[in-house]
Amino acid sequence: MEPITVKFEPNFLQDIENVMKRHRYGTKSEFIREAIREKVRDLEKEDALARVRKLYGSSTRKTTDTQL
Repeated sequence: MEPITVKFEPNFLQDIENVMKRHRYGTKSEFIREAIREKVRDLEKEDALARVRKLYGSSTRKTTDTQL
């Protein structure tokens, strides 16, 4: 793994530590890695949905089954 440095405001760091305790994370690194993984999954899901919307279109024109 490649180490990186991240700086947080004291209040935000305290919020992170409180959540870590409630959800039993062992280290800040573990918590941050999982948060980033979750964010990446969310963004990938948004991208996939955008591609589906583009493929299938979001037409404002109403089309009936008969017309199709």
